[in-house]
Amino acid sequence: MSDAVFIAFQANDETRSIVEAIGADNPQASIVHYPAMVKIDAPGRLVVRRESIENLIGRAFDLRELQVNLISLSGNIDESDDEFVLHWNQS
Repeated sequence: MSDAVFIAFQANDETRSIVEAIGADNPQASIVHYPAMVKIDAPGRLVVRRESIENLIGRAFDLRELQVNLISLSGNIDESDDEFVLHWNQS
């Protein structure tokens, strides 16, 4: 899976709903729970949608809040107020 992207978060109460929303929006993604982190791998593209997270947490969510619990990621980032997308540019 050379075109795979990933994002990893600290495993805590704040990220539980974020991870759930990402999993629901990216059915092709693989979510692996480690003792201190959660890693989400996806082939080619991974989308984090603000609206999906808000629906689960029941409040407004600014995607910049992802940074607080973010450990690492791979891929190019396209970011707007509504989506945080990881992908690899195709030549």
